[in-house]
Amino acid sequence: MLFNTLQFVIFFIVVTTAYFSLSWRGRWLLLLLASCYFYMVFKPVFILILFATIVIDYFAGIWLEKVTDKGPKKALLILSLVSNIGILAFFKYYDFLGDTFNEISQALFSRNVIPDLQRLLPAPVAEWFLTGGGQLLLPIGLSFHTFQAMSYTIEVYRGHQKAERHFGIYALYVMFYPQLVAGPIERPQNMLHQFHSYFEFNFEQFKSGLMQMAFGMFKKVVIADRLAMVVDPAYADPEGYNGISLLIATVFYSFQIYCDFSGYSDIAIGAARVMGFKLMTNFRSPYESASVSEFWSRWHISLSTWFRDYVYIPLGGNRKGEIRRQFNLFTVFLISGLWHGASWNFVIWGALHGIFSIVGDWNKKLWKKIGLYFPGNKGVRLFNVLLTFALVTLAWVFFRNSSYPVERAFVILKKIVTLSGTNTIMTPLNPAEMWFSVMLILILLAKEHWIPTLPTKNTVVFFVTFITIAFVTLLFGVFNSNQFIYFQF
Repeated sequence: MLFNTLQFVIFFIVVTTAYFSLSWRGRWLLLLLASCYFYMVFKPVFILILFATIVIDYFAGIWLEKVTDKGPKKALLILSLVSNIGILAFFKYYDFLGDTFNEISQALFSRNVIPDLQRLLPAPVAEWFLTGGGQLLLPIGLSFHTFQAMSYTIEVYRGHQKAERHFGIYALYVMFYPQLVAGPIERPQNMLHQFHSYFEFNFEQFKSGLMQMAFGMFKKVVIADRLAMVVDPAYADPEGYNGISLLIATVFYSFQIYCDFSGYSDIAIGAARVMGFKLMTNFRSPYESASVSEFWSRWHISLSTWFRDYVYIPLGGNRKGEIRRQFNLFTVFLISGLWHGASWNFVIWGALHGIFSIVGDWNKKLWKKIGLYFPGNKGVRLFNVLLTFALVTLAWVFFRNSSYPVERAFVILKKIVTLSGTNTIMTPLNPAEMWFSVMLILILLAKEHWIPTLPTKNTVVFFVTFITIAFVTLLFGVFNSNQFIYFQF
């Protein structure tokens, strides 16, 4: 179910109203059933995959808590993680790896080594999980709920979380509908105790949650989906667009993906807060970052901290010298690229962010060494913010090009860097609509810099602001049921 639809608005109102009219026992059951329905609207059969991971990790958590011997306990954790990663890898990377290995085997042995799933799977199963072209369908939000489930077993193994004995509560931890398909990726320490709590209706949280939902919807349908009207045609046919037009489309994409993804997070966090639940912050004005490292402390925070705690630190973090730290950092970014999808474009995108981060650290140390490091200087910071935005934006070219060959991204970059072609801006939007889009971006940046949280304490101000945002969203929103970008991950 998409957040930017009337169907979700009705769903949210009905579920929230019923939630506050029930006892605790009725509430967790309502939320679990509502979450199942929310997920099954996309493709019902995929809930079987979700249920399989829930059962595996529920029992794995209990056994991990019971087993005291270090060897068997570690083996049990590895078995749980392999099960989760195996399901994720099969659906997300089978086609990618299969095509790669088959290209190599065709060149060497003139035959394929990875079988065609259409012939391998029984017809009914193939109909459920394969496209007409024989490609695997990726279950919605698989990467997100897999990582959330893995955080549970890891934390139980480490002794930081007690195993959850209530199967329904654990299932709700994995399936909680606001953040089920695109995060934030939560930790068990933050969520499980909340599902055991009984929250009274809180008018302040109600206002705060609704306001965040309203602005999240504004970012999605007014800004992101409007910018998509410029971005999508340009990236669908880059050969037909000149350099300046592709540059504008790429800059617009930086704000499109931000408003799309952070808009989803805002709606998710706000919907949960209305019911009394507190989800973690997922974005903090990332385009105000003065370095790529700072960018990742502000962008998709739930994922970057997940990789920090469960990959970077276990690899050794910064405890084994500078060279090892840089290797660990680069490895994390490569894995992050692959997490986003089975494409060499994503690998390059991740590698670029790793290189930017490492080189940024080198530059910082160099400027400090020669006495030219002025972190408090506003002019220096502004320059670094603009440079960081430029680097992040250029890397987005590979991210946006993920469905096409890598060579196509280099064609786009060449056109952008050389500003090839005429000076005429090629876009489906007229000049007034283009300037309106630019104005929306400026309003967003100003709002996030000076008013990070919209006011809700004063009830009159809240209602005026909320109604104004809702009216502007209805008036200027692009309501074509565009799927959120991160649903494909």
